[in-house]
Amino acid sequence: MTAAEATPTTESAPAGPAPESVAPAPGATPPRTPLVARAAAELIGTALLVAVVVGSGIQATELTKDVGLQLLANSTATVFGLGILILLLGPVSGAHFNPAVTLAEWWTARRGGAGVTARELAVYVPSQIAGAISGAILADAMFGEPLVKWSTHDRSAGNLLLGEVVATAGLILLIFGLARTDRLRFAPVAVASYIGAAYWFTSSTSFANPAVTIGRAFTDTFAGIAPGSVPGFIAMQLIGAVVGLALVAVIFMRGKTGAGTPSA
Repeated sequence: MTAAEATPTTESAPAGPAPESVAPAPGATPPRTPLVARAAAELIGTALLVAVVVGSGIQATELTKDVGLQLLANSTATVFGLGILILLLGPVSGAHFNPAVTLAEWWTARRGGAGVTARELAVYVPSQIAGAISGAILADAMFGEPLVKWSTHDRSAGNLLLGEVVATAGLILLIFGLARTDRLRFAPVAVASYIGAAYWFTSSTSFANPAVTIGRAFTDTFAGIAPGSVPGFIAMQLIGAVVGLALVAVIFMRGKTGAGTPSA
């Protein structure tokens, strides 16, 4: 992506059940939801996200030859589609749709924070990848394109790889920063808005999502990426996730409470 994309649960929640009208944002994984339902939500959500990205790209190229307008149409559709998917599926799975986010949340949980378990990680990531591939095939089918045709859109330049580090680091900083400040209710709008902006301010047009990157290799259309460029993009996305978590740790550092000293 675009992405796709889940956040950790807040560490301090009010006593009692959360109001039904307030849907958990990405990563706020409801513990009572069966894992099979969460896996289905991740698969379907990622599939629809990629279908939006690829489908809007195909539609844009059919309607105009202006590359700027094509990117504008593609990014606008992604913003609205991603926001709706997070709002709808956040209460079920946390609406990760992104292995980088799931891995970051697992790492947070491993270090004592809230997040997914190793078992959930092992279910989420394959579901996201399968969903991404299915979404690309679905978009191609809707527009009469070959169902599977490897992309020829090379994206291996160093500046594009740097763009992926920046895009992914910013996404992780946003998601986990919202969690640290108890503002996950804004995640559907905030995450979708960030991805829309990153389409334009990053050189790579902000895939920021390993699953979406794999899925977009299956379509030789506007949003595609050549298979040979996929490993580099995924490596940079994982580096970006590490950078994002480091920034969260520094910027949202928790103060220590001592005798007679208020916490920060």
